[in-house]
Amino acid sequence: MGKMFLEHPGGTRLYSCAKCSTVLTNRANLLSTRFTGSTGRAFLFKKVVNLAMSEKQDRVMLTGRHIVRDVSCKKCKSRVGWMYEYATEEQQRYKEGKVILERALIAEINGIEEI
Repeated sequence: MGKMFLEHPGGTRLYSCAKCSTVLTNRANLLSTRFTGSTGRAFLFKKVVNLAMSEKQDRVMLTGRHIVRDVSCKKCKSRVGWMYEYATEEQQRYKEGKVILERALIAEINGIEEI
């Protein structure tokens, strides 16, 4: 097995894996805090790094049928949410390519002020 390389999104407010603290995204990528996952509150992000993805799955959710992939932390393999691949309903297509991170499975931490 080769060396694992992790990306860092930068920023002053970061979201990381709650289990191992690997940085996943930053506040600038946050699109909405008005989602619900299996553990409760969930956030929609436009870009998330350091993820491993499952195979595509067809799921019927509260907002309709979607093709999704579960996403896990690249370092510790803990599930942190899912990614929308495809939405069958036109009004839900804005989610395609976006990632949901479940609030209970991530931590919000301070980043470094960029100069």
